[in-house]
Order: sequence, then structure tokens, then C-alpha cells
Amino acid sequence: MSNATDQHTTAGVQAPKRGSAGEVFLVFLRLGLTSFGGPIAHLGYYRSELVLRRKWLDEQAYGDLVALCQFLPGPASSQVAFALGVFRGGGLAGGLAAWLAFTLPSALILVAFAFGAAAFRGLIADGVFYGLKLVAVCVVAQAIWGMARTLTPDKERAAIALLAIAVVVGFGGSFGQIASIVLGTLAGLWLCRDEGTSVPGHLSFPVSARSGAVSLALFTALLIFPSLVERATGSHAVGLFDAFYRSGALVFGGGHVVLPLLQTAVVNTGWVKSEAFLQGYGLAQAMPGPLFTFAAYLGSVASPVPNGLAGAAIALVAIFLPGTLLVCGMLPFWDALRSRPGAQAAMRGANAAVVGILGMALYDPVWKSAVVTPGDFALAVTGFLLLVVWRMPSWVVVVFLAAAGALRASVM
Repeated sequence: MSNATDQHTTAGVQAPKRGSAGEVFLVFLRLGLTSFGGPIAHLGYYRSELVLRRKWLDEQAYGDLVALCQFLPGPASSQVAFALGVFRGGGLAGGLAAWLAFTLPSALILVAFAFGAAAFRGLIADGVFYGLKLVAVCVVAQAIWGMARTLTPDKERAAIALLAIAVVVGFGGSFGQIASIVLGTLAGLWLCRDEGTSVPGHLSFPVSARSGAVSLALFTALLIFPSLVERATGSHAVGLFDAFYRSGALVFGGGHVVLPLLQTAVVNTGWVKSEAFLQGYGLAQAMPGPLFTFAAYLGSVASPVPNGLAGAAIALVAIFLPGTLLVCGMLPFWDALRSRPGAQAAMRGANAAVVGILGMALYDPVWKSAVVTPGDFALAVTGFLLLVVWRMPSWVVVVFLAAAGALRASVM
């Protein structure tokens, strides 16, 4: 096939500007070290660096890609990074380079913290850890505040969120969370069809329909078979993979929504103590890159073995894998699917249910474990106002509450 043919584009389809996996790795390593502020902020960093500055793709194509990743469960900013790597790097190698570079910096810092946490135990250190638990209260409350305004703007979707709360309260655990998302999706098909449709421009990726089908089949198989293997063999390594894979596969609405799923997977099972869970989650707010790297921390402190570096690697790969497989699977089919009003209505309902799930997570385990005294409440409200009203970066709130916790411990 001639070069002229390779560069040919049909109307409305953007041809990829090819680079290399090495180029993709270096660009996303810089982003992984400097992208603070959560998934929405990450999308802004990508746009500034890759659309405006490097011109890897245009605004319309970037909007198309963001729409795909917001439609799917999983960490949207990491899915966008992977897809951009595929687009620029010409295939899977570019996607893996983008994921590794964007993910490893925060994952390594969190694992190092997990290894060093015991060495820093003491009065002041315990005060810092106390402050980190309050960070989780502030950040989850901020996430609910913003998501509720966006995802439940009308009576119908507010009702779906309340239904989700009722289901989670009634059934509890991961079953209640899954059931609430399923019911929210069905309710969306019924109640949320009158919002209209919005279809961005087309975007061509080097992923075949056959590769997409294989990715979707693998995604489904990994939802089913690891749990069967774990039951048959009693392998904790397989059980660890299954717990984090399922958590990553069921997340709609952003990284903070994984909190109740992970709490069910590792705290309710006794693998990780609630105090360690909230401390790590609070620290994760100050990290650049994706919040899902919290999984590496949990895998390293989980018990029984494998934990440490092996547990961190299993948990990290497992939680990101389902979202990555879904992106690979959907790239060839996205244009046809996303134009259907029914698919858009279903996702509106699922996203509204997510608001209800996150609301319950704010109460249990976050609020119940961290806010005990009036002083705790005052600090939590202060941190929330710093995030929402003064719009301070999350790392500033982490530093403030950690310092407040250390001061509180020193004067008691």
C-alpha cells in the first residue's frame, strides 16, 4: 500500500499522526509526575499538552475520545491516556507505554509509603495519619458535591440516586452496589430518554474489529473465571486479582467511586484494616496521576501473602486491566454505538446511581471512621470548603490536615 494511501482520510475522519512508543512514554512520564487534581484535571492537562501544544490530534477528535472513555466503566483519565498512546504510538505498544508512564510515579510513591509507614509510627505520625483520614472525608464529599450537580440535575436522576442508596442500604456489600448500578441503568432507559443526543466527530484508531472482539471476550472471561479458580484452589493471589479486577470493572463516574468497591473487597474481608485503608486513601489525594494507584498501596499492605511488591503489582494490574480491555474492545465500534439514544439514556441512569453509591460511601466507611469529635467535624468542614469554595488543590488540603493532625497530637 502506498504512502499516499496510508495518509488518505475520508471526510470527518482524522488520520493518526504516528510517533513511537518511546516518545509516548516520555511525554506521559512528564504528565504522570505533574498531573495533580484528579481525572477532570488530567483531561485538561492532556488537552493542553497533546492537543494545543503537540497537536497530536484536534479538538473534535479529542472530544470524541473523551466521550468514549466517559461512557465506559473504569478510570476515565487513564483510559484516555491509553487510547492516546494507541493513537500516537500506532498500536498496543504505545498504549502500554502511556499507561506505564502515567501510572508508575504515584504507584511507586504509595508503595514506598506502605513499606515505611510502620517505621514512622509515633505520636506525631499517628496525628498525621489521623489528618489523612479526614482528607478522605473532604475529597469524597467534594466528589459527591460535583457529581450530584452534573449527574443528578433533574428529578428523575435524583430519584435514581435515592433508589441506589436504598438498594445499598437494603442489601449491603458488593451485591448491593452492583444491583444499584443495574437498576439505575434500567431506570435510565425508562426515565432519561428526553435529554437529546450529542455525537462528536469520528476518529480512526489502529485497532481492528477482530482485536476489539477478543478484548471484550477477555474482559468477560476475567469477570467469571478467576473467582471460580479461587474457590477451587483457595489461592489468595487469584482472589486478590479477582477482587481488584471486579472493582475496576464496576466503576462508573471516576476514581472516587472505586472507594466503596475497594472497601468491600479488602476491608470487609479483613485483608486490610480500616485505619490503613483510609490513611492510604488520604495520601493518594496528594499524588499526581490516577487515583486508582491506591490499589498498589492496598495490595502491598494486604494479608495474607502475596503482599508487598508482588501484591502491589497484582492489585495495580488487576484494577486497571478491565478498563483497558473495554477501551480496546470499544474503539472499533464506538461511533455506531454512541449515536443511539438508548445507550446514552442507560448511561445517564447508571451515572445517577453512582452518586447514590458514593453518598453511602461517604457515611460508611469514611465518615464513621474519621469524624468522632466536634474538632474532627470542624477540620473536615474546613478542608471541604478549601476544596469547593476556595478551590485549593487537593495536595494543599492534604498538607493542611496532616499538619493539623500532627499539631493536635503534639498538644494532647
